[in-house]
Amino acid sequence: QVQLVESGGGLVQAGGSLRLSCAASGRIFNINGMGWYRQAPGKQRELVAFITSGGSTNYANSVKGRFTISGDNAKNTVYLQMDSLKPEDTAVYYCDYGGFWGQGTQVTVSS
Repeated sequence: QVQLVESGGGLVQAGGSLRLSCAASGRIFNINGMGWYRQAPGKQRELVAFITSGGSTNYANSVKGRFTISGDNAKNTVYLQMDSLKPEDTAVYYCDYGGFWGQGTQVTVSS
């Protein structure tokens, strides 16, 4: 079993920044394979960014150049630094590891 707890969401104006955290516990070996998804009202959940098994990073085109995923193996924590936020980034952001999900954290970007 893996437990994931997201934090760091909130309300921010367009152009602002937020940093999300996802703390993992349980049967996790390292942060490789962890990712961030988001789901806006009325839309399907979509991939935002993830760390591959080899440790490299991948991003959705919509967030490239604005979001940065990183992690701390010692803390079993993955971060998502979100800069230059846009109203269309408004969503519930979820952390994923091997099919396990956190409860999500709400990000709201006002125009």
